[in-house]
Amino acid sequence: MNTIISIIIIFGALVFFHELGHLLLAKRAGILCREFAIGFGPKIFSSKKGETLYTIRLLPLGGFVRMAGEDPEGIELKPGAQVGLLFNEEGKVTRIIANQLSRYPDAKVVTVEKADLERDLVIKGHVNDELTESFSIHPEAEYVQDGMPMQIAPYNRQFGSKSLWDRFLAIFAGPFMNFLLAFVLLTVYALTQGIPVDQAELGKLDPKGAAQQAGLEEGDQVLSVDGEAVNTWRELVTVIQKNPNEELQFTIQREGSTQNVTVKPEEREGQDGKAEGFIGVYMPTEVSVLGSLGYGVEKTGDLTMAIIQALGQLVTGQIAFDNLSGPVGIYNYTGQVADEGVFVLLQWAAFLSINLGIFNLLPLPALDGGRLTFLAIEGIRGKPLDPQKEGLVHFIGFALLMLLMIVVTWNDIHKFFIN
Repeated sequence: MNTIISIIIIFGALVFFHELGHLLLAKRAGILCREFAIGFGPKIFSSKKGETLYTIRLLPLGGFVRMAGEDPEGIELKPGAQVGLLFNEEGKVTRIIANQLSRYPDAKVVTVEKADLERDLVIKGHVNDELTESFSIHPEAEYVQDGMPMQIAPYNRQFGSKSLWDRFLAIFAGPFMNFLLAFVLLTVYALTQGIPVDQAELGKLDPKGAAQQAGLEEGDQVLSVDGEAVNTWRELVTVIQKNPNEELQFTIQREGSTQNVTVKPEEREGQDGKAEGFIGVYMPTEVSVLGSLGYGVEKTGDLTMAIIQALGQLVTGQIAFDNLSGPVGIYNYTGQVADEGVFVLLQWAAFLSINLGIFNLLPLPALDGGRLTFLAIEGIRGKPLDPQKEGLVHFIGFALLMLLMIVVTWNDIHKFFIN
């Protein structure tokens, strides 16, 4: 249960802030955002505020912001079509009823001769074979089909009408928010748990560890081990790791006095598979607002570079494809991390957020990076690519990404449940 709750909270936050970045910068540019969705598939919750419908959908596999003009609008008034028009006090059309006209007895029924819902915002038509009239459309008018209203999108409210820079920001803001979220999470971690300090001082002790059993205390300053001076935490750890099951003479300073304590490190398997010593003591920390902000920036940068390097090793074959993890693998890892406590979970959430940001910036079709690539090409060419061709590329890219997701998921299942 803890794993499921952790997954819902973490992925909900990652997707929410990612899509929030798109939404805020799109609205700032004046783009009509029809929907802000968390998840895909059928809606399980919806609420409209202003122009935007906010929804939570059944399949928690991502989210989207539906911006006007990114896809075909689906609103077309052909000559000869009969529509009902409703007007405001200024005489402008506020609702265009496409069908089921009997449900709107107050609507003026017009046979369309010509309509422009994007630039001129006008409908020309006649009523009962009378002379042609022109009806001015309100820029926020609704087109109603089968009882479902949809706000029209004049060209100046569509994604494609905005400057290259505004479109770039609206797309880039999603991944950027993932990096910003990681920075916030890591800063909160540092504020609550302290910033690691590289000095030969003992931090928190494991009650069952060798250090506690030998009489060492948190805050003890280690001066030397077996007569060899140690000045940093790294030097102290190195000495301990090299001497599993060997008694070591610690010379420490505690409350102004110097004393010797004998400690026998326990043995465990190190990352290289070899035995190493440990005494159950954590790195010393200090709490500082400015230091925590610096830690957030530094750690976010370190994790970003580590993920990019790992991605490069994957591309060059230094890391096997089998090491990739998808939803099943992340679910399992999240369960393990959740057992370590909320603060470890904060670090894991930051790591996943950076992963999501980097993944979305890859120049692949259907991802934000792919869309940014097309915008870059447009900037170089001085004109956009054919929307239909770009849409086809994104469709093919999305299909390939889904195929990759299936392969990675199968790999996860095989790794965690079959082997």
